Amino acid sequence: MTEQDTPPDADPPADPMAALRARAEALERRLGALQQEAETRLALAELKAEALRAGIVDLDGIRFIDLAKVKLGPDGTVEGGAGLVAALKRAKPWLFAGTSSSAAAQPPPAQPPRQKLATEMTDDEYRAARAALLKRRG
Repeated sequence: MTEQDTPPDADPPADPMAALRARAEALERRLGALQQEAETRLALAELKAEALRAGIVDLDGIRFIDLAKVKLGPDGTVEGGAGLVAALKRAKPWLFAGTSSSAAAQPPPAQPPRQKLATEMTDDEYRAARAALLKRRG
């Protein structure tokens, strides 16, 4: 484009460095806000996991924890998360499942399938099993 092609009312670019600085500052603010949001989400996820381990019935109860007290460690875990959930459990016990007085039922131990004996078979089952055995042998 030449000078004749530019419209007369178009402003020449003022200080390009100032525009770049302003853009960089805006991007840094946005990055900071996104990082804060990501840390908050990570803290909530860690608190939810800790609350599930403690037996919380309704995860909406996590809202009762003051997020200002939540500090993330360098490895991304919540420092003192178990203590925060324990304090919530003491303050609002109805949010957590009570301990059951009945014994937990144990499932029966797994047993390998056993072959049916000839004495337990009907006549038709015996004939079919014998024919299959003879067929495999020869």
